[in-house]
Amino acid sequence: MDDRALLSEILDLVDREQAGDDCAVLPCGDRLLVVTTDMVHEATDFPPGMTEWQKGWMAAAVTVSDIAAMGASPVALLIAAGLDRPERLRPLMEGAAACSRRYGAAIVGGDIDRHRELTVVTTGLGTVEPGRIVRRRGSRPGDLVGLTGVPGRAQAALEGYPAFREHLLEPQPRVEEGMALGRAGATAMMDTSDGLALSLHDLQAVNDCGYAITSDLLPLPAGVPEAQARSFALFGGGDYDLLFTIPEARLPVPGVEGRIIGRVVQEPGVLLDGEPLPARGYAHVWEK
Repeated sequence: MDDRALLSEILDLVDREQAGDDCAVLPCGDRLLVVTTDMVHEATDFPPGMTEWQKGWMAAAVTVSDIAAMGASPVALLIAAGLDRPERLRPLMEGAAACSRRYGAAIVGGDIDRHRELTVVTTGLGTVEPGRIVRRRGSRPGDLVGLTGVPGRAQAALEGYPAFREHLLEPQPRVEEGMALGRAGATAMMDTSDGLALSLHDLQAVNDCGYAITSDLLPLPAGVPEAQARSFALFGGGDYDLLFTIPEARLPVPGVEGRIIGRVVQEPGVLLDGEPLPARGYAHVWEK
């Protein structure tokens, strides 16, 4: 069982509409408040060789990326650190603070606990004008499918391509691009941290349409054999870019260096070059 299947077992206990997005959305005066939380820990999320500073940066970045995917501006983060050794806290928080400052957010609180392995839970808050929020649901047939950045770089680093090490260890959330896409009228958006293919299936799960991607339009990590690069780009996790749909008339979007990789189609499903694209990517799995 993976985390998506497990989530389906508790949807009767949570707000089903909110659970389908990168962030929950709450009214806040004349703006909207977006709220999200993420957990990262030593065994599954931190590649070998990461410094404590980089682990703190990543813990903050995964949450900032969720806020970016809503077209929102980060405001504040709360960080709860479960520590196996107390001396890890200072460099960890220095990395988290550096990431938070880079994207305009402040660390405003959290918790410290003793834990068997380093575990960091980050809660993020952001704001956005009601007319500029972008949710996962909203794609329309005829929209173009776009992507910021180059997918597969983090996976390439994991597979031994050192040129992409920084993309893996110090991910850069696409906050400015997310806000620009919200202003431009993007119809749906999410981040690609679990991989492009799985993200396309996540979009399809909440939209009454399909996504047809063309492999020749897909940017690939440079210096990697083509077949391997294509596999990394489609199924590799750890990239914190934005997958979005937008009407063609809204392009180009100032401030967004994105690639159009396909089109939204009437028939539900996810296709690559006309064939079904497997829903593979990064997922937490429990053995029964």
